[in-house]
Amino acid sequence: MQGDQQLATATESGRLSLFARLAEYEKRSLEHDVGEAARQQQISNWDGVVFRLGDHYLTCRIDQVEEIIAFPPFTPVPGSKDWLLGIANVRGNLAPVSDLGWFLFNSRTPVTNRTRLIITRMQGRLAGLVVDEVFGQRHFHTDDLKDEDDWNDTPLSGLVSQQFETSERKWGVLRLEELQRNQEFVNGAREE
Repeated sequence: MQGDQQLATATESGRLSLFARLAEYEKRSLEHDVGEAARQQQISNWDGVVFRLGDHYLTCRIDQVEEIIAFPPFTPVPGSKDWLLGIANVRGNLAPVSDLGWFLFNSRTPVTNRTRLIITRMQGRLAGLVVDEVFGQRHFHTDDLKDEDDWNDTPLSGLVSQQFETSERKWGVLRLEELQRNQEFVNGAREE
């Protein structure tokens, strides 16, 4: 009988100890500011879409991309510059299709099974940018973002001035807002 009483006392003591431990966990959990940790992570992370344009590996902020689709059928627009391929129907919305490689490098982007159209917004409207290949989404750390003057010696000068360096390559940051400020790009009408 005394053994049963000792066992009951030990079990009750174990429950109190477990309860005290759980109460301590709850207290510590409530003291931890999850919001601050999330803010710090957001500050240190830069999310982008990574892609290839010719021989250049680039990224742009993910919040600038509406969607990425396979190279779509398009209707040519008479009187437009060669790099403005035409207009495509993207989920019921018309979007101009611009060959970004042709515009920048004077060389048409070869259409392969990897060719993609990055759908973005320019001046509040959908616009499609043809690129050679999209690799997907990538998270970069803002500490790895570096200013780089080497881009000034390429046709991407003015559009790329920073890059992320990873173990496999350098990813130039394409500033789409600068592309839409480029009057030559915005005005796709052929000059006669």
